[in-house]
Amino acid sequence: MAALTLYGMAGSRAIRSIWAMEEVGVPYTHVPTHFIEESKAADYVAINPNGRIPCLVDGDLVLFESMAINLYMAETYKPELLPAGAGDRAKAVQWSVWAISEIEPLQMQLVMQQVFTPKEQRSDTVIAEVTTKLDRPLSVLNSHLADRSYLVSDAFTIADLNLAGVMDVLEMIRFDLAGYPHVRAWLDRCYARPSYASAKTKDDRELIPSS
Repeated sequence: MAALTLYGMAGSRAIRSIWAMEEVGVPYTHVPTHFIEESKAADYVAINPNGRIPCLVDGDLVLFESMAINLYMAETYKPELLPAGAGDRAKAVQWSVWAISEIEPLQMQLVMQQVFTPKEQRSDTVIAEVTTKLDRPLSVLNSHLADRSYLVSDAFTIADLNLAGVMDVLEMIRFDLAGYPHVRAWLDRCYARPSYASAKTKDDRELIPSS
């Protein structure tokens, strides 16, 4: 068994850390872990008391929270995924935090409406309101990408993986990004990476929220 073990499943928000593992390219053991029952089982809670996925075990180190996992993997196993210089590295953290503070809370409201709420109980008003609220951060991102191919440098970095990994949920629910052409083009570049395609095959059962 590889020293690195990642718990999670592709059909959930754990995709972002599975993608990071595939991008880094070091051997690891993937333990498919479903959000509902499997992450609440006693043997898993003994590893991650939060009962959420993903979770990384690297020897004696146990990490939860996908952004922490991904930044650790880049720094430890593939530092070329980190931008050069303290300022650009801080920007990589900035965009990673931005992803989970500006995009994720809103997109998960859409998921709750479109995936987990019975069709007859869905609120068109809530969906419209959330879609309107998403316009602000998506417009910020679209403007930022207007004259660049990637978020921080001329090359794909962990910042791109982290934000595109978060936005994979929008892909799952087929959110219309036609109004944000630079975002759409950037996502297409990120999702064209072989590591993303490989990650999507990891126990891809269905869209399930996680942490």
